[in-house]
Amino acid sequence: MAIKPIKIKTKKGERLIGPGQPVFIVAELSGNHHLKYETAKKLIDLYQQAYTPWDWQPKLKQYAESKGLILFSTPFDATAVDFLEKMRVPLYKVASFEVVDIPLLEKIGQTKKPVMMARGMASEQEIALAIKTLKKFGAPQVSILHCLSAYPAKVAEMDLRTIPALAEKFKLVTGLSDHSLGQNASIAAVSLGAMIIEKHLILDRREGGPDAAFSLEPEEFGDLVKSIREVEAALGKVNLKISASEKENVQFRKSLFAVQDIRKGEKLTKNNIRSIRPGYGLAPKHYRSILGRIAARDIKKGTPLKWNLTG
Repeated sequence: MAIKPIKIKTKKGERLIGPGQPVFIVAELSGNHHLKYETAKKLIDLYQQAYTPWDWQPKLKQYAESKGLILFSTPFDATAVDFLEKMRVPLYKVASFEVVDIPLLEKIGQTKKPVMMARGMASEQEIALAIKTLKKFGAPQVSILHCLSAYPAKVAEMDLRTIPALAEKFKLVTGLSDHSLGQNASIAAVSLGAMIIEKHLILDRREGGPDAAFSLEPEEFGDLVKSIREVEAALGKVNLKISASEKENVQFRKSLFAVQDIRKGEKLTKNNIRSIRPGYGLAPKHYRSILGRIAARDIKKGTPLKWNLTG
């Protein structure tokens, strides 16, 4: 069963998240706006997303969309879901601590919007129940973000190999909610198949805040996005053929050459032929086959061997 991409409806059309699509990068604001609305706007100017004061969110959503971004939030109770529905958010995030809040998951599922769920401390059974609940009550698609519910998370405890295991087990789009310091865990996660990366964004770590330690500043976040895009490009697809850029270098392979003058009728031997560069002659794999064959004409030293030179 192939993993189906998640479809998010935006003002500009449909955004797909999943196999064959660019990694969906989420810049989590959390409390990094320090209760300053203009700071929240500046964070949106840098990348994407959005306890944030409720009256900010409709305005921030409009502002984010004017920048071509997708804004969504994490509800922690039923009233928050109702509020976000009035905002017409295109998807929902379920925090790791809420994975076991079945009534809340039922409420979120009823919105019939895609859901991005951080697994945190949830067991395999709890994850399965959460997915079942969300889908039963109407969520069309669910994605799972692996994360370590520690702030900051220790890299040695992150077990990123869980990401492809979750994809295999649940056949859903998977990713990483990264609470570690720096960028390495997120980049490594992409190489393991993560299709969503969530990382906290802050304007200046020196201003402090609950998430400051494991948040990235704008330039760092930009570097992360660049690195993820480069990793995506490098991963490419399975390809055992010669690439276009390699073709011109085939000449630097070894091939079979005459290393002595060989007269017509003379045998080809290990003394008069050898595997050397460049690659203009027969491939070295033909060495044993060509030994003992007779020269069809005179062959000068330095001539690349071809089948028509032998009888």
